[in-house]
Amino acid sequence: MSDKYESGMRVRRRILGDAHVDRAEDAKSDLDGPFQALITEGAWGTVWASDGISDRERSMLTLALLAALGNFEEIPMHIRATARTGASKRDVLEAFQHVAIYAGVPRANQALKLAKLTYDQMEQD
Repeated sequence: MSDKYESGMRVRRRILGDAHVDRAEDAKSDLDGPFQALITEGAWGTVWASDGISDRERSMLTLALLAALGNFEEIPMHIRATARTGASKRDVLEAFQHVAIYAGVPRANQALKLAKLTYDQMEQD
């Protein structure tokens, strides 16, 4: 494995937690293995591994971008990650308010609904 992959796997585990990464690794197949390597190197080993901004800021940006682009299926995973990134509920609200103004209220509204459900689940666990 490449240095980017190894770095990406460390960052991925730090941000998403071992349980999440272990489940994803166990579910990996020949079909999606190359894709998993790509996101581990690119997203986690390059973007998330950068020290240019904090994990908290990167978390807020990621959530805002996911919401703005309508990639709602990724939002619960990244809400759960806020427990490790340091992004607070207030930070998430601020990010989604930006989405409402700059990308549309319906997208921000859906993102907030998912955030509320995920936070509720986190509190129950």
